[in-house]
Amino acid sequence: MVCEACGSDGKCEFTGEVAIHFPGLKGLEMPIVWVFPKVLVCLNCGLAQFQIPEEDLRTLEDPVAASPT
Repeated sequence: MVCEACGSDGKCEFTGEVAIHFPGLKGLEMPIVWVFPKVLVCLNCGLAQFQIPEEDLRTLEDPVAASPT
């Protein structure tokens, strides 16, 4: 695969761990959404790309459902 940023073909796939926080002060009261995506990293320029799994994406779309009761 060619890097969209620098044109290099030096991309490599890694496993990742990302903690996503909801924005604003109200976000401090909501739980962190942990995702564990595959991350494509360009070893030339450092561009990193990942896709959030659908189940985690639904949690991000509905922060009320993600907040503790």
